[in-house]
Amino acid sequence: MTEDAIKHEHKIVSPIVYLAIFFALLVGTAVTVWASYIDLGVWNPIIALAIACTKATLVVLYFMHVRYSSKLTMLTVGSGVFMFLVLIGMTISDYFTRAWGLW
Repeated sequence: MTEDAIKHEHKIVSPIVYLAIFFALLVGTAVTVWASYIDLGVWNPIIALAIACTKATLVVLYFMHVRYSSKLTMLTVGSGVFMFLVLIGMTISDYFTRAWGLW
């Protein structure tokens, strides 16, 4: 094998890892449904979003193979998440600084 071929090998992920992540996603879905029936007031959307972010992180890391990818791929995903958080932060700051009903 040449050095270039060794450099670009892909990690072989065990099917057990995929099954574990699949069952974790199923448990996350069940917890989401269970939490939707409980009245927690203003905490309902916060808990639902926390569960959804956890499930999305599992999907990105394992099913999209970001966990086993190069640092450049991780940087790209991280910059996308950072940009998303910047846009959400700007939207929230605009929403909270409006003079609702004063015009």
